[in-house]
Amino acid sequence: MWFTRGQGRITVSGVTRGFGPHNLIFLPTRTMYGFEPIGQVMGHAVHLPEDPALVLPQEPLHMRFREVIQQNEITGMIETLQREIDQSQPGRDRAMALQAGMISVWLERQMSIMPEYDLTPDASRRLAAAYTSLVENELYDGRTVTHFAAELGVTPGHLSRACNIACGRSASAILADRVHFEARRMLAETDLPIKTIAQKLGFHSAAYFSRAFHKHTGHSPRNFRQNG
Repeated sequence: MWFTRGQGRITVSGVTRGFGPHNLIFLPTRTMYGFEPIGQVMGHAVHLPEDPALVLPQEPLHMRFREVIQQNEITGMIETLQREIDQSQPGRDRAMALQAGMISVWLERQMSIMPEYDLTPDASRRLAAAYTSLVENELYDGRTVTHFAAELGVTPGHLSRACNIACGRSASAILADRVHFEARRMLAETDLPIKTIAQKLGFHSAAYFSRAFHKHTGHSPRNFRQNG
C-alpha cells in the first residue's frame, strides 16, 4: 500500500503505528492488518503474485520516504503497472511480471539504505507479530488465546500485555476481531450456510455463533447477509 495523501493508524501483525503521506506498507501473504484513516486518504494498493522468483520480503515493512526522487520512483512504477493492466497490449502478462520484479528490486534497495523499516523492533511487538501469524494460520481451528499462548511459550496474561503494548488491544480482542471479520467476509462473499460458517470458524453451534456475531457487530448473521 502506497499512501500519497492523508493520515491515520495502521495495525500490522499486532503492531500499531501512524501513517501519513509518502508511507509505504508492504504486507506478505497472510499478514493480519487493518487501518483507520483520519479524513480522506489517497494512494495505491498493489497486489503482487506469490512467485518465488520475485524474492519479495518475508516480513511486513513500513517505510517513510521523504526524498522526492524516491516518491517519484515508486509512484512511476505503480502507474506503469496500472497502464499495463488497463491497456491489454500484446505481452501484457510478461510486462506485468517484469514490472513486479522491478518493484521487488526497488524494495530490496530501499531496505539496504533505510534502517527503520522493521515493524517488530522490540520484544512485545515481536510477540504480538508471532501471535497474529498463528491466528492467521489456525483461523479455522477454533483456537483460544490460551492455546496460542502455550504455543508461544508464554502465559495468556503475558501475551495480552504484549498485545496491549504493541497495539492497544488485548489478545482476545485481536482474535475476536479477526474471527468476526472473517465471518463478515464469508457471509458477504459466499453462499455457505450460516451453520457451515460457524463450524469453519470453530463455534460449537450456529446459535452460539449468532449470539457472538450479534454482540460483536450489532446484527444477526442472517440480517448482515441480507442487508450487505
